[in-house]
Amino acid sequence: MTLASVLVLLVLGGAGTASAHAALRSTDPGDGAVVATAPSRLTLTFTESVALLDDSFRVLDPENRRVDTGEAGHGPGGARTARVSLPPKLAQGTYVVVWRVVSADSHPVSGAFTFSVGKASPTLAVTTAGPTEDPATASLYDIGRYLAYLAAALLIGTAAFIALCRPADPAPLRAPLLIGWWTLLGSTLVLLVLRAPYETGTGPGTAFDPAALSRTLTGRPGIALLARLALLLAAAFCHARLREHADPAGRVGGRERLVRVVGGALAVGLALTWATAEHASAGIQVPVAMTSAVLHLLAMAVWLGGLTALLLSLYRAADLDPATVTRFSRLAFASVTVLVVTGVYQSWRGLGSWDALTGTTYGALLTAKLAAVVVLLTAAALSRSWTGRLAAAPDPDPAPESVPESAPSPLPHRRALRRSVLAEVAVAVVVLVISTVLSGTLPGRAAAEAAEGPATAGGLPVASVTTIPFDVGTPNGKGKVQITLDPGRVGDNAVQAVVYGPDGGLSTVPELRLSLTLPSQRIGPLDARIRDAGGYWTTSDLTVPLAGTWTMKVTVRVSELDQVSASARVRITG
Repeated sequence: MTLASVLVLLVLGGAGTASAHAALRSTDPGDGAVVATAPSRLTLTFTESVALLDDSFRVLDPENRRVDTGEAGHGPGGARTARVSLPPKLAQGTYVVVWRVVSADSHPVSGAFTFSVGKASPTLAVTTAGPTEDPATASLYDIGRYLAYLAAALLIGTAAFIALCRPADPAPLRAPLLIGWWTLLGSTLVLLVLRAPYETGTGPGTAFDPAALSRTLTGRPGIALLARLALLLAAAFCHARLREHADPAGRVGGRERLVRVVGGALAVGLALTWATAEHASAGIQVPVAMTSAVLHLLAMAVWLGGLTALLLSLYRAADLDPATVTRFSRLAFASVTVLVVTGVYQSWRGLGSWDALTGTTYGALLTAKLAAVVVLLTAAALSRSWTGRLAAAPDPDPAPESVPESAPSPLPHRRALRRSVLAEVAVAVVVLVISTVLSGTLPGRAAAEAAEGPATAGGLPVASVTTIPFDVGTPNGKGKVQITLDPGRVGDNAVQAVVYGPDGGLSTVPELRLSLTLPSQRIGPLDARIRDAGGYWTTSDLTVPLAGTWTMKVTVRVSELDQVSASARVRITG
């Protein structure tokens, strides 16, 4: 139960290791640059290596028409660069470049920038282009990641509890083993299917495109997910053999030892499927980081899953030997040690400086985890205290003459231990969820590296683009509003909104209103006060006070009598 303190640095690490998303360091031509002659190619340089997609570049001319480009590839700088050729004799004016790549840690990264040939020109492309993300795909993929982490903890931790703590009655633990195995299998299949649309930012309906599936199965994240499926099948076989050779008397035979060794190897293999495809595989000190990631995830799983197994045994097992609780306490202490060491390393690797702890979203999430761990440590201290009392209590069914009349009953200790362990499990799940979110957040070190480049390079997506469909219920009353928040972060933002009609062409409307609300903090609605700028609506002084998922509401009036309101969610970063 001291193992709960493990999470003090699960706090500083994360369910997935903290390393670095690729961030854009520079562009050639530079963002906002005015060049005398048209460039023959575009080159982007990132802080880490990136993989390219079939549609990694979209270039829009001053008339908002897509420019035919060559096939995207890497430049002389190797995998840290992305390059695409442009057609000759580009017309004078401003061009918008929208890009999307996949960083070495498997997370897609996108953004947009502009350059001008000859001189800058007014262009609708500036207001309509930008990185897009299908919210359904992103949400489903995130749910799959959360479930995969939880299932891995349940499966590995329960198996470790049975094998190493040797409960007298393992029957209540068969259900969590099966739940963990099936949940991890299902979530892995979901992640495998959604991988292609997650990378490209398209809807879930594109998941079964043959070309997209082929790309997924040959890429590193897809191969890691396939390996996880194979390991799960091997784990099922290992579990069946373990049950077959289990000794009811509790003795450990040679064949059972072999099965346990194989089971341990399978657990390491499962942990590697995360380390090889996520944060540990990119950034500095990759071999050390991957080793740390594997140890960190295994220690987390042994503790959290084992704690759940202990809780079930306390509630359901007919007889729980105090020796089992003592063995888990020792196992928990070992896990704490591993989590502390690997967590300190991962915290240093992800943050890079103390300023990143207070000045980045990544640092804010670490702080939130620390707060949750304070609560968890309190429950852990209580659990350790009740464990000692339970171990010291006499056997409930000894020979009557061997028990003094004043000997305390173990039952109150067991009930108290159940309550404290339940509290630990609840808080630990919260910490694990925060850790999973942390694994998908740009680390402070990467943000700092991106900031070292030109200020206009756009290390983070330069704009948030949201498309909201509407339907006033009249003939030709359908359309959509495309809203760009630049930079889409806390503070002052510029807003541009363009209305498209049912034929996909630009449409003028007599009135357009825009407001933002943050329901979780009961803030808003904030009126954007956008004005008609002749073909599009804009404002340059919308102030967004807090990061979070805001509700963006547009009201479109298409005639004197017909108007409609529609909403969408938009993520504002810190």
